[in-house]
Amino acid sequence: MTTPITWRKSSCSGGGEGNDCVEIATTHVTLRESKAPTRAALTFPAPAFNAFVDALKAQHAGAVGG
Repeated sequence: MTTPITWRKSSCSGGGEGNDCVEIATTHVTLRESKAPTRAALTFPAPAFNAFVDALKAQHAGAVGG
């Protein structure tokens, strides 16, 4: 049995339709292109995705602070 996926757009999508961003599945870490939602999605193990997000945050903090 396949669990239905509920998609949430990133808060970085901006105003309007927010078509310029990726969407995140709330049931597990799966990403898809919001402009082409029927195309393939990328699924990541939660620990790997969390490490990726933490690295992005650290890089952004370093760019802002330095």
